Amino acid sequence: MDGTHDLGGKQGFGAVDVDEPEEAFHSPWEGRVYGIAQGISRADDWSIDWFRHCRELIEPVDYLTRPYYDQWLQTYAAMMVNSGVATVEELVEGKARTPRADLPPPMSAEKVADAKQHVRHMDMQPDVKPAFAPGDRVRTASHGIATHTRLPAYARGRVGTIESHHGTHVFADANALGDRRGEPIYTVVFEAKELWPDAKNPRDRISLDLWQSHLAPA
Repeated sequence: MDGTHDLGGKQGFGAVDVDEPEEAFHSPWEGRVYGIAQGISRADDWSIDWFRHCRELIEPVDYLTRPYYDQWLQTYAAMMVNSGVATVEELVEGKARTPRADLPPPMSAEKVADAKQHVRHMDMQPDVKPAFAPGDRVRTASHGIATHTRLPAYARGRVGTIESHHGTHVFADANALGDRRGEPIYTVVFEAKELWPDAKNPRDRISLDLWQSHLAPA
């Protein structure tokens, strides 16, 4: 989505503090929200891309002033209401009045431990054939969309080179709206000066993993 929520970030918020101590949570409540989010029973129409789309619907001022995990809490609350998992009144009261029997139960500790021992394969059968091969020159789409997209604004309308093809994976931009379909995904390499004309080092390169719908022949 264009605006404050752009995947590639926005200028004007000062330098990134790279020396900030690394810690998972700044406060105990953040860890609790994370735990609830991981253990919650998910409705059939939920996906990581739908979550991202809903989070990006938060008003810009609210988005910029809420702590990260507070945004998670707000987003999951909105998703629950939208899917009929809970009502606003139930969320306010903190108590379910009419629990939905069709929701799967949260994963047990045993199932969580078992899942950690197995590698998840995220590739899928292709719905379309690859249109590009390593070495091809491509230009990214120049327009944004009103929903979630994995193409950052700074890379739109730019020319790069296909470095590798990673098979077929669910197209996140479409999956954000419930259209689960597979598309080829590629690593595309851009010269830094192609993305930012004031880039100083001519040897700098930026690599982005992009779906076929993001690309056209250059």
